[in-house]
Amino acid sequence: MNYQVNPPKHHPMVVAFAQGDVNGDCVIDQVYLTGTKTPDSPFTQNIVLHIRDGRTGMIGSIPLSENTGYNPTLFLGDFTGNGVDEILISIATGGSGGIMNAYIVSYIGNQARFIFDSSVYNNRYTYSVNYLDQYKVELISDANNEKYVIDLSLRDKSYLNEIYDANGKLKQPITGFVNPLSGIYPVDFDLNGVDDLLIYQKIAGRYNADSLGYFLNTLVWKNNRFVLQNQYVAIYGTEM
Repeated sequence: MNYQVNPPKHHPMVVAFAQGDVNGDCVIDQVYLTGTKTPDSPFTQNIVLHIRDGRTGMIGSIPLSENTGYNPTLFLGDFTGNGVDEILISIATGGSGGIMNAYIVSYIGNQARFIFDSSVYNNRYTYSVNYLDQYKVELISDANNEKYVIDLSLRDKSYLNEIYDANGKLKQPITGFVNPLSGIYPVDFDLNGVDDLLIYQKIAGRYNADSLGYFLNTLVWKNNRFVLQNQYVAIYGTEM
């Protein structure tokens, strides 16, 4: 019998695996991602979600709209409160901003439904970042019409001197930006057995490496969708 010791180059392989009841029949299912590894690189292409029904052995395959990246991961948890696990998929894009693509898939009755998609999230949660006089940056969150102000006065003097004159006035108008989703974490804040979402988005100043902090949004499942429950801005401290 002929066989291959090593799989051929560019052959899809399993890149992440988890198991739990995801179709609601109380039998453990196998959930896995396959992808094509790039030789001598952690970059993975053609990532596809597969679910093997624990009762019947049938396999369902679900394509992802953004299916390339690094370190694809799986997490199974109950995000909707129905007592059945949903499937959280996260894939790092590898860019300098730490941006990720993420999905949550419901598979009740062996029917796939995307209940979270990072591209939809990014289009909804948008922001404006504007530098102000007197070493301040104003942040506006469009989704909930909230305003935040970051104090830059403790930043390095060389940094401030590039932006402000001796009287604390802006030398010229400056706008920053907020990156798309760069971290997504399941957290059971209420300890009720249902996972909420904690999502990070990086706040940048004049360029991506000029990091000012993060927007932290907590989303909960309500009325058949994820809604914003709390929002925070986290900033970096300064050595004393």
